[in-house]
Amino acid sequence: MSAGAHRSPLTYQVTLTVLVLAALALLMVVGLGSYAMVQADRTSLERQKIFFANGLQDQIAAVEREQESVTVWDDSVSNAKANNQTWMVENLSVWMYSYYGHNRVYVLDEANRPIHAMREGQVVAPAAYGEDEPALLPTIEKLRRLIAQPAKENASGGPLKLVAEDLVSLDGRPAILSVMPLVPSSDRVFQAPGSEYLHVSAEFIDDAVVGRIAEKYLLDGAHLLPLSQPVGSASIPLVDSRGVILGYVGWDQERPGLTLVRKAGPALILAVLVAASVLAFLLRRLRRASSALQISQSQAQYLAFHDTLTGLPNRALFEDRLRRVLLTANHDGVKVALLYLDIDRFKHVNDTLGHPAGDELVRQTASRLQQTIREVDTVARLGGDEFAIILIDVRDVRDAEDMSERLQQKFQLPFSLMDDQVFVSASIGIALSTAPETDADDLLRRADIALYEAKRNGRGRYQVFAGDMDDLLLRKRKVESELRNALAGGGGIKLTYQPIFAADGRTILGAEALVRWTHEVHGALPTQQFIAIAEERGMIGELGKWALLEACRFAAGTRLPWVAVNVSPLQLRDVGFAEQVASILAETGLAPGRLQLEITESVLLENNDTTLTALAKLRRLGISVVLDDFGTGYSSLGYLRRHAIDKLKIDRSFVRLLDEDSSATAIVRALIDLAIALDVEVTAEGVETEVQKALLVGMGCHQLQGYLLAPPLEPFQLLGLPGLSLGQNEPAPVRA
Repeated sequence: MSAGAHRSPLTYQVTLTVLVLAALALLMVVGLGSYAMVQADRTSLERQKIFFANGLQDQIAAVEREQESVTVWDDSVSNAKANNQTWMVENLSVWMYSYYGHNRVYVLDEANRPIHAMREGQVVAPAAYGEDEPALLPTIEKLRRLIAQPAKENASGGPLKLVAEDLVSLDGRPAILSVMPLVPSSDRVFQAPGSEYLHVSAEFIDDAVVGRIAEKYLLDGAHLLPLSQPVGSASIPLVDSRGVILGYVGWDQERPGLTLVRKAGPALILAVLVAASVLAFLLRRLRRASSALQISQSQAQYLAFHDTLTGLPNRALFEDRLRRVLLTANHDGVKVALLYLDIDRFKHVNDTLGHPAGDELVRQTASRLQQTIREVDTVARLGGDEFAIILIDVRDVRDAEDMSERLQQKFQLPFSLMDDQVFVSASIGIALSTAPETDADDLLRRADIALYEAKRNGRGRYQVFAGDMDDLLLRKRKVESELRNALAGGGGIKLTYQPIFAADGRTILGAEALVRWTHEVHGALPTQQFIAIAEERGMIGELGKWALLEACRFAAGTRLPWVAVNVSPLQLRDVGFAEQVASILAETGLAPGRLQLEITESVLLENNDTTLTALAKLRRLGISVVLDDFGTGYSSLGYLRRHAIDKLKIDRSFVRLLDEDSSATAIVRALIDLAIALDVEVTAEGVETEVQKALLVGMGCHQLQGYLLAPPLEPFQLLGLPGLSLGQNEPAPVRA
């Protein structure tokens, strides 16, 4: 037998063995690859389902937080029980739609009867509640039972939040339902147990809601599926508390395993020819694919908890870190400081240089903040131009103040935006954890209040939260509410009129309208105090319009030659102010020449285009513009010539010193000579003695106002003066 004959079976056996081993290896690779593909797709699908389920729970929690912002509020309890429909529209229903997107809102009384209803931003008849009542009632009854139970405490020792939520079907559409009682936020309002009104809010789970959840977790093709449509594996059911499926949410399933196999297909074909090379190639590709999958997951994790513009932690990660830091600090007995930072006049940068410049300013601000803080601390962007900084292990508030001063120094350097250097400042609110039970939400609220105080006190500064700031804010809100009620006809607010006399001290030339508010509890409130609150809380326009209307209506029915009304600088910044004044004159029938508007020197110093346009329009109407408290500000002669003021009023602080201080006499004489040179009228305020009157008349001042001649008078007292009576509409100087 030849050697070749001996080799042939061995070659065959070796070949067969190699082929069998290669086939087994290939089968093992294919089998393992198929198994890995299925497992990867299954694991990815389960993760996607968890993402969507967590996202839906986050959306339900968001609805509860949004609803809680209006249900735990003294005003909500008072206005709901008073059936104040207008207030409920502005705060409990339409506002919830326009600001948060809640689609339906109902307010129920203690017997679950509807007193207010809103659908899709439109107020509807309360009877519309009957259409949704079958779906809503189980959750409402659940909350009533919860309210009736003895009060319970949460983990932090506070009262357990009263809320009942569920998924329901309204008009065949799944929706998030949240029901909360309207409860007081303070001890000022008492509410008997069992008399709680309920706030019922529903937000439809539509493609927009689903899209937000999908965007957060980088999932594609997410959409809502009705019950009638077949669903695939990439879907989760929307189930209510009774286990009833209301619909499905579906999306385009990510299949990392299948993608891997498709990419490795050519290599699998090549494995048939070169088994060892193919196996090595497949292992390399498998490692690459696993690494790519890990990178993709890491990127998704990063995007979920970081701001895309700055790379800083976002609000979600910030809140998580703050809670963890506080838990550690409470356990170790150390303190945590929270800094809430806001870029001053950020909107002005956006408006003047554009949004790209605003984005660049935010990025540069983030970089400076990161460079300033310690590595152990956290800086996060909460949204827009708002940043928060967590300082751990601080000794006292001085550490937080030192950090704030360093941050302020960083803002003193210019920012390079759009090939230009821009200087901006920042306001900072500081809150310090002072007790072991300090809550993250409460610490953030304190820092927010401190930031508000920093901005209110001038911007470009920092403010440490003080305990009385809560009370101050509540008092301001209460005064604001009471002032709104007074302006709406609740009483207490009125106008008095102080006459302005000619040099003889008897002839009445006109009168100045003065706002007075007699509070039912605190009595007569200082005018400057409630006007400052009105300006701060955005009510000065409403208060000013009321005063102007009342003064014009009063003057139109008398022989008073003219009436003067004070105007806030904020009113003049309203582009429609001149048209509002013209409308009031038309409504009351008062001639424009019988109205004088008193402004302060700060209005001229602002040099605001809107303000200057309003003043020009008012003068074209025939209305006189009076510069009040003249001499106490910084107006230049150029301002006075440019704005063509009709009258100057010398401040009472100079008049009071006329018979005591020779320098005051010289100043008043100079002001009167200035008015004569400018060919404008001049009035002296605060005339209280005969000596002051004689000196003023001798200097050429022929309009006098003060307690020597007459104090501010009630309308009937002014009408009691000779020649001033209702029904005599021919204006003329009259003698007192």
